[in-house]
Amino acid sequence: MGDPDILLIGHVTRDLLSADPRSDYRLGGAVSFGAVTAARLGRAPTVVTRAAPSTDLSALPAEAEVLVLPSPVTTAFANVYTEQGRVQYCHAQAPPIASSDIEGRLRRPRAVLLGPVVGEIGPDVAGLFDDATLVVAAPQGWMRRWDGAGRVYSKRWDDTGGILPCLDAVVLSQEDIEHDPSRLDPFFEHVPLVIVTESCDGSTLYRCRGRGAIAKTRIPPRPAEEVDPTGAGDVFATAFMIRLQETGDPVQSARFANVAASFGVELAGMGGIPGRATILAYMQEHPFEAAPEEP
Repeated sequence: MGDPDILLIGHVTRDLLSADPRSDYRLGGAVSFGAVTAARLGRAPTVVTRAAPSTDLSALPAEAEVLVLPSPVTTAFANVYTEQGRVQYCHAQAPPIASSDIEGRLRRPRAVLLGPVVGEIGPDVAGLFDDATLVVAAPQGWMRRWDGAGRVYSKRWDDTGGILPCLDAVVLSQEDIEHDPSRLDPFFEHVPLVIVTESCDGSTLYRCRGRGAIAKTRIPPRPAEEVDPTGAGDVFATAFMIRLQETGDPVQSARFANVAASFGVELAGMGGIPGRATILAYMQEHPFEAAPEEP
């Protein structure tokens, strides 16, 4: 088997359908949403994950190569959406994924998304890939903590463990930084592209050009009829990574990702994630020219 096209690393999750840890679930996690997104964009996803043998992985695309590392449990979350935002609980956590789990050809993909959900990707993983690989992270799992009842809260990612200098781009949400722009400063110091997703308001692209120079571009949204926002950031991150790898244009890649994610929230689970033709047709009908960049 050849080198991977699109490599996705992180835990698949059991996304519980209620706050009761015994409830039914849908498959979730950044790598699950990412694999479906990659397949619907005509790319070939490879997933490296940990999950219990009993986990139903049938929601992953048939064309995906899925490498499941052993685990006694599958990471489990409950997402409760309220008028004040999402309340999240972590009810189970699979073991970490280390550099020794990423061997040989897996270190030579065209692009890789590091998608931790519970901080499961070790700092030694980010530096495994050669210069030809586009390395993108959706770092929400490094920016979470939870209490004894499993209630999840945001936290500062103070110990980046040398990860940030290995990244070409980072995609995170306003919720990940608790709407505090100062928490982006560590990313600006090390990562050339930082994208903050802003739900129905689109996203903001920051290009870090050295010596503290940061250019900011607002990327408008596609209006959506939201049904289920779970996984929207993962769809965005994967679509952005793929389009950036294909075109090298971060502005239009962010626009492409906005459109992909907006379609994704219009159906429950992963059912709404669009194909490439749908995204490009919308972009052609609604062309976007970036305004002059803000300093």
